[in-house]
Amino acid sequence: MKKKNPLLFFLILFFFSFKIVPLYSEEKNVKPPIVEARSAILMDLKSGRVLWEKDAHTKKAMASTTKIMTCIIALENGSLHDEVSVSAKAAAAPRVKLYIKKGETYRLEDLLYALMLQSSNDVAVAIAEHIGGSVEEFCKMMTEKAKEIGAENTSYQTANGLDAQDHYSTAYDLALITQYALQNPKFMEIINTREITISNASGAHRSFYLANANRFLTDYEGATGVKTGFTGQAGYCFVGAARQQDMHLVSVVLGSGWYPHKNQKWVDTKAIMNYGFANFKPTEIILQNQKATSVPVLRGIYPDVELVYEKGFSLPLKKDDLITTKISSPTSLEAPVLAGSKVGYGEVFVNGERYTRISLVALQNVERHDFMTSLQKILGQWMDLCQ
Repeated sequence: MKKKNPLLFFLILFFFSFKIVPLYSEEKNVKPPIVEARSAILMDLKSGRVLWEKDAHTKKAMASTTKIMTCIIALENGSLHDEVSVSAKAAAAPRVKLYIKKGETYRLEDLLYALMLQSSNDVAVAIAEHIGGSVEEFCKMMTEKAKEIGAENTSYQTANGLDAQDHYSTAYDLALITQYALQNPKFMEIINTREITISNASGAHRSFYLANANRFLTDYEGATGVKTGFTGQAGYCFVGAARQQDMHLVSVVLGSGWYPHKNQKWVDTKAIMNYGFANFKPTEIILQNQKATSVPVLRGIYPDVELVYEKGFSLPLKKDDLITTKISSPTSLEAPVLAGSKVGYGEVFVNGERYTRISLVALQNVERHDFMTSLQKILGQWMDLCQ
């Protein structure tokens, strides 16, 4: 009788002991979108990973998507209960406008709803003058904030997004700015309000009914914002956001058609979002306190110490993404070693690109063990007995 191969038996047992579950269904995959937009991007809100892009780093006019930053600067530098006075300059701003009048006053919070729901250009000017003292100073604040966020290729010259020289951004920068803005609860509340009525705070009582012009909120499952825009130079623009399958994605389309093709921005955005939700899945790559390696400890009560990741790390991944890690740690440590002390780091690479560096920490204390420390411990125990 032919002798059985024990290794072959083990491999067969191993194969049938573990169920292989694919992360993605072949039928679910969607090809990369083909869009009319001149610049576009899709970004994961939590990690900032770019899932898809088209000419995303070229400077473009961005129309009223500008107002995302206008709103954030107002929220961070003003009080919602501030009374904003309307100047002649604000009242004279071109359409689209709320038709506020010189000398009227409004609560800042109410004006922010008009800014984001109906994209009122006169309101943007009134807000800018109230917060910055002038539109020019307010735009400096906007540009500085963009740089702080990491949007290095963004420059603001208007608070409402009307075309102007040196007023530009990129699809990538707008995604970064929106990623930042969506962390503000009041910003989220405003952009997801479907309708509201506001009124002025002085003189003859005037009220305004505002309906959200963002059709994406009702047309796409899980939509959470954000802002439309159009100018002759920028074309139709839209920054969108949607949450599905434990992922929150941000999309940007710039130059997504010109008049009369105003619906193209919705078509492009849905195609981009569909691609993201169909092809990516949020995946825990590193768990907090997951073991990374062990390091020998010299003169310790234990021969080595386990190093674990200080924090976890997750990313949305495609089925063909290749994940690798690299550990950098000392070849040895000398006792004592304190639990939680940082000892090296681990790096995570996706398709060869480094995405993050995570500190490695000692899992447990390792006390020193040599003649002197042993003697001190014995003497200490003897003194305790003598008391």
